[in-house]
Amino acid sequence: MKNKKIILFFLLAFSFMIGLNSCKKESFNINQDPNNATDSTVAYNTILPSALDNTARIVATPWGWLQNYLGYWSRSGTYAPSTEEETYQITTNFQSGIWSQVYDNLYDYELMRKSAEVSGAFMYEGIARIMKAHDFAILVDLYGNVPYSDAFKGSTTSPTPKYDNGFEIYKDLFRQIDTAIDHIKNADNSKNAEIATDDVMFGLKNFPSTGSSNSVINAMKVRWAKFGNTLKLRMLTKFMNGGVEFNSSGSIGSIEKIANNYNVQSEINAIETEGSGFLDFDAEVNPGYQADKGNPFFNSYVEDNSGVATGNSVYYKANEFAVPNENTASGGGGFYQWDADTREGAFYTTVPNTNRYRGVTYGSPASTDFAASTLSGIGSGVYRGVDKPQWIITAAESYFLQAECANRGYLTSVDPKGSLETGILSSFLSLGLTSQDYNDYYAYNSDPAVYVNPDVIYDAPEGSPDGAMGGLYTIITQKWFALNAIAPFEVWSDYRRIGISDQAGVNHFIYGGPSAFFIEGPRISQSPSNTATEIPRRLLYPQREYLYNAANVGAQPSSGAYPFNPVFWDVNN
Repeated sequence: MKNKKIILFFLLAFSFMIGLNSCKKESFNINQDPNNATDSTVAYNTILPSALDNTARIVATPWGWLQNYLGYWSRSGTYAPSTEEETYQITTNFQSGIWSQVYDNLYDYELMRKSAEVSGAFMYEGIARIMKAHDFAILVDLYGNVPYSDAFKGSTTSPTPKYDNGFEIYKDLFRQIDTAIDHIKNADNSKNAEIATDDVMFGLKNFPSTGSSNSVINAMKVRWAKFGNTLKLRMLTKFMNGGVEFNSSGSIGSIEKIANNYNVQSEINAIETEGSGFLDFDAEVNPGYQADKGNPFFNSYVEDNSGVATGNSVYYKANEFAVPNENTASGGGGFYQWDADTREGAFYTTVPNTNRYRGVTYGSPASTDFAASTLSGIGSGVYRGVDKPQWIITAAESYFLQAECANRGYLTSVDPKGSLETGILSSFLSLGLTSQDYNDYYAYNSDPAVYVNPDVIYDAPEGSPDGAMGGLYTIITQKWFALNAIAPFEVWSDYRRIGISDQAGVNHFIYGGPSAFFIEGPRISQSPSNTATEIPRRLLYPQREYLYNAANVGAQPSSGAYPFNPVFWDVNN
């Protein structure tokens, strides 16, 4: 176990520092059995900080390709085209490292769960269950059916783990979160005495306290319950497809489909009955990041541990959908500037030696006209600094999730407009901006003398430029603005699940339109070789699975044009 950790740390560090378009392929064996860990020093309390740090790396680093797909970033003209990515002709090798990274992290949490259960340290056990739910949800959202019940049984018991149905996995994850919260709330503090220092997300590192040990642990219990409830709400919204309608009457539409006719209301009722509520602060990890062991996002996309600019910092630049390209026709780009959104300066840098922002068309040929030095890069509001915490789930996302569920009628105790506006404000503050910046943004977009902008204003009236009221359209759009570089995988889920009810042939969300004023997005890759008309809806299973678990992976459904066939909750097709 110790050797595995040392080798893995080296591989991860190496791949994150040099990776440009894909994660380094790794070969973590999902058949490893936690019962066979031989290192006696490996116990639940020693696993927790490193496991959370590795979760932070998963959330932070392997999503450059998705940033490109969603209209946030783009390859600079300094680099040749990435043909596989930019034509959407992805293969079983594309981003295959994500599979291994997540399963390795899951192995650690499973080892931690078993160790804590034996010792009666039920707070650690509960945390492990919640974080396993966090990771498995990512796998299901990326791939669909994945090994779940057979994972980590060992090569003797389960040499070729079966694939469980994604819907069944989700249902069990809800129960795992419920069990976890119960364990955490009722844990004996004396058997979890080290949790305040071991927990690098909700412990003393991020929430300093002068209170007693019991008061600190009790406060942590509430934080973890809020995190679990928010994670559950994030997963539940995946079942909610459609709901946005553009028409002359200004209707915001209704829920078109609920995936698998799942009883979402009963799950939300159970959350409200539990009573801890949802995240109203940023859940972020910091095990002690510093100059030579930095924040993973910073080390991947800004500078390495030696202070040298990474290749990613040159490769990834602003996408013209988000930041204008002055060679594009008026209204062709710059979604942040279209709404006078000062978060643009947090997400992007100005072009060197200028005070302007400039993006590049995704999929365009390599060109000196769009060399890296002529484009906006990744901004300090999102990378923050080498020693800063790494976001896992932000308060802004929590408020947007609540706003959507309230808008759809599930959370009657929540005001959807108020939750949306609190979410936008939280986004501004998390990025280092001020409440006045938010006030100015809101005032500009709600001025009836100009227009009331449904990109920003929940109750925008009929006749707004984008042809719709605000409502759910506004909530989903604001998630795009706020989760840039923070949770692009969640924005991708929104793109797939929120269909536009009266747009013929459209089975995904449209940002910025339909509108006579602003180009619809995110823009499909402009690669001359691209023939696709939408973003891929899933990743392909990694090649390693076809080599070592061929029968099980080969039996997975692949209806539709792979990788454009949906995962279980994406029922818009």
